[in-house]
Amino acid sequence: FFGGGTPSLMPPETVAAVIEAAEQAWGFEPGVEITLEANPSSVEAARFADLAAAGVNRVSLGLQALDDQALKFLGRAHDVNEGLGALDTAQRHFARVSFDLIYARPNQTQPQWEAELTRALSFGTEHLSLYQLTIEPGTRFATLFEKGELAEYDPDTAADLFEATRAITTAAGLPPYEVSNHARPGAESRHNLTYWRYSDYAGIGPGAHGRRTGMATVRHKKPENWMAAVERNGHGTQIEDALPQHDRGVEALVMGLRLAEGVDLVRIPDAPIDEKALNRVIALGLMTRSGARLAVTDKGMPVLEAILREIVLA
Repeated sequence: FFGGGTPSLMPPETVAAVIEAAEQAWGFEPGVEITLEANPSSVEAARFADLAAAGVNRVSLGLQALDDQALKFLGRAHDVNEGLGALDTAQRHFARVSFDLIYARPNQTQPQWEAELTRALSFGTEHLSLYQLTIEPGTRFATLFEKGELAEYDPDTAADLFEATRAITTAAGLPPYEVSNHARPGAESRHNLTYWRYSDYAGIGPGAHGRRTGMATVRHKKPENWMAAVERNGHGTQIEDALPQHDRGVEALVMGLRLAEGVDLVRIPDAPIDEKALNRVIALGLMTRSGARLAVTDKGMPVLEAILREIVLA
């Protein structure tokens, strides 16, 4: 998975070299998924043919909106026409294509979002990532919010949009397999499933995080520091710590309960769960337990964060 910035600006020969090195180090299973994130600009789209030839077989485009005013508000450099041109190019060169949209934007109504989502589904991609706009500390949106220039979206309306989103994508054959991710059966992002199923993964580039047999790794964030560390030590690792079993259990629950399939508690020894709180949540119809399988229901997904705070013994 090539992500975390603008990897589509990487020279295709560098992409090919990284893929070759990864295959030599670990080997590839048949049908391996090799994803690259890309901004939907004409400049980056011009590289798609060469990136496909380098070995990339799946692309994830940051379209973010199908409305020019919304794209301007979100601070995106592309407009709708350029974005859709990049999507068309991606669909010609890659077997698998995903893109993301942000909804619950200021003044966006439910009919407007439903029309935008229906249009998005008409392009026929196998995967969509659909995120509600959130005001995160340190972002431009947080600054606007503090100045009173951006109002928080009405929570009840946001919940209605969330439910409508899941209903519309399911009817179109792309049901939600995670809180914000929707795919045709079998087209789920294997990269993301690795995170959510709490499997091992190696973080390689600047700032990349990894999880490996109970170890948490962090690479140097600044590229120049990362390069210096690689030249000095043969790798860019800045931090490598053993995670306590309790912390691993918390991470496995917090990640796994985002999935429609939930978590298998057999894989989480001594899972840090408040059983009384869990039973209350189950009684409310927000979660289910079947043997060792624990999952959040459709009714519970809109309040997932509150459920996690309630049941996970952090």
